[in-house]
Amino acid sequence: MAELISIIISTYNREDALNAVLRSLAHQSDLDFEVIVADDGSSPSTAKLVDTWKAKIGRRVEHVWHPDQGFRLAEIRNRAILAAHGTYCIFLDGDCIVREDFVATHRRLAERGWFVTGNRSLLSSGLTAKVLRENLTPETWRPARWLIERWRGGINRLSGLLQLPLGSLRRVRRSAWRGARACNLAVWRADLDRIDGFDADYKGWGREDSDFIVRLLHAGVRRKDGVFATGVIHLWHPDADRSQLSENEYKLGAVIADGRVRARHGLSSLQS
Repeated sequence: MAELISIIISTYNREDALNAVLRSLAHQSDLDFEVIVADDGSSPSTAKLVDTWKAKIGRRVEHVWHPDQGFRLAEIRNRAILAAHGTYCIFLDGDCIVREDFVATHRRLAERGWFVTGNRSLLSSGLTAKVLRENLTPETWRPARWLIERWRGGINRLSGLLQLPLGSLRRVRRSAWRGARACNLAVWRADLDRIDGFDADYKGWGREDSDFIVRLLHAGVRRKDGVFATGVIHLWHPDADRSQLSENEYKLGAVIADGRVRARHGLSSLQS
């Protein structure tokens, strides 16, 4: 029997994008997964949307929420981890649409002692608006359509849509933390417990993902590239408030320097 995969989707007051992401998960070729929506304080309409998809997806779908007290992405991800039942977790942003082989490809790349970092292709604001307004399904578009959209400027790059058998090249950046983001990231649950999850000590946007990756590497977990395999279609959104970025970068620098593995305010702080 295949091991259960938990897909943890982070969201905040963007029901149209989340609806598109959940729709794409309803058509996966690999069905041994559950969905945990990690909601960082959205209005009740997000919970209602998730409820509508529970029967459509046909797998376990849970909505994990905490009150809106500013950007607390690390904490809500940790709450979602604690609600998850899977032995392998895929972190996905609530504006990243996946193709039908997304879960199957992540399962194929999964390997004990490694985490898998995926990539993305970003849609323009205009194409994003059209996709959401007209309920289009870009996860089903063929290469010719994407070539046209790239020529029109509707997408920033095609690399997130291509699939290539890279073999041992997927292990070349085994110790690199730069460029890895949790919008498309797969980690064994045992490794999440080892580093105590994400660190809610980070306030506001910025570097909580890098901190997470650095601590995984400090724990001896290595990076495996999912590029040209697990790419997602990232819907456009305005830049987040970056007023806390400099402080968060200082915290990240300290983690890199001291070799710390466990989060200051991680999974265990919620359990206690």
